Amino acid sequence: MSHITDSPRAVAARTALRPFLLRMHFYVGLFVGPFIFVAALTGLLYVLTPQIESWLYRDALYTDSTGPARSLADQALAARTALGTGLAVSAVRPATAPGTTTRIMFSDPSLGESENRTLFVDPATLEVRGDLTTYGTTGILPFRIALDYLHRNMMLGSLGRYYSELAASWLWVAVLGGVALWASGPRRRRTVAEMPAPQRRRWLHSTIGLVLSLALLFVSLTGLTWSQQGGARIDALRAGLGWVTPSASTALEGAAVPASDHGDHAGHGMAVREDRLDQLDAVAAAARAGGIDSPLIEIRLPKPEQAWVVREYDRSWPTQVDTVAIHPDTMQITSRADFADFTLIPKLVRWGIDAHMGVLFGLPNQILMAALAIGLMAMIVYGYRMWWARRPATAEPLWASWRRLSAVQRLVWAGLAVALGWALPVLGVSLAFFLAIDLLRGRRINQLS
Repeated sequence: MSHITDSPRAVAARTALRPFLLRMHFYVGLFVGPFIFVAALTGLLYVLTPQIESWLYRDALYTDSTGPARSLADQALAARTALGTGLAVSAVRPATAPGTTTRIMFSDPSLGESENRTLFVDPATLEVRGDLTTYGTTGILPFRIALDYLHRNMMLGSLGRYYSELAASWLWVAVLGGVALWASGPRRRRTVAEMPAPQRRRWLHSTIGLVLSLALLFVSLTGLTWSQQGGARIDALRAGLGWVTPSASTALEGAAVPASDHGDHAGHGMAVREDRLDQLDAVAAAARAGGIDSPLIEIRLPKPEQAWVVREYDRSWPTQVDTVAIHPDTMQITSRADFADFTLIPKLVRWGIDAHMGVLFGLPNQILMAALAIGLMAMIVYGYRMWWARRPATAEPLWASWRRLSAVQRLVWAGLAVALGWALPVLGVSLAFFLAIDLLRGRRINQLS
């Protein structure tokens, strides 16, 4: 009975919504598509290269020597002696299995945030087998560090990070808009083989987007957690709702000083107590006795009046990222943060980021993320091909589609734009840019008509 009860104005409002969504989807694809394409391409390279990195740096990562391992203290002293500089040992990652090397990490102010100068020591012979820069919790090496920076900021520093934030901010909008257009569009009865080329491209574009929609929404959301502006908003929301990730406190007395995930890696700030290198083995034993049972552990030297920190960094499934703080005098655990005790949201954040990076489920995770990146790039290429084949010079501006919406619809969309612009500032600024371009284009069309 909708043809009896619906007013002409209601029908017109529904009819106007699809052209508005179509025009908005077009602007996102046209202006943000290149940024999303580059993010997908660099992400593809990143997830496909762990095995290449393992082969490329095999001389540093592996050893053929046999025999009992020397103490961690001896290994750290051997690395410090070999380095022969004033750099201080900041952390140690013991060999994870026979035939692998120990990483002795040094704080180097000349390196970037979360970077360390790392010497790779043969546990049995104390031979230094490599001297490389490592990065972050995953400890990636120079080859993948370059790919990581390409993906994150195009090697342009903090300013370049806005490229990836722009891509992550608009990807979910493009996906939801595409799904809405597919749902509201006509159902085609032809088979793919019967379709003319332009229609086949549209079908491929929409089908790929529909099949990958949930995965692309996941990639967009997890990507935003790393962004500068939007990520800060997400962190503030999590803090306000009590969804912060627990951390072990390094404070021995007085105010708590949390052990951050990145700050201690950077090598800046207060110097570590390198005179406590001889405690490395006792600290490792205390951590093992306290439940740190992953072979992938990092032991961070204490700063003055603070505790040692030992943490797991095995981010594959099942995740092992427990952390303990150990008193340097008593070898007692003074604080801990166990992954099993995390609430649901911090666990989901941890799993989401690791899946985004392709490390949560190993090779299957890599293949899945690679397929997702390839599908996204194909969808963008088909989208540009569709635009190039049609590209009408006098296509209706977004503003004209907006004016045909009902007053309620305009109010809802305006409110949504303001809210999203506040929550995701890069999206808000770029949306204002889109609208400015649209207004200028609409004025030019009016002048030519």
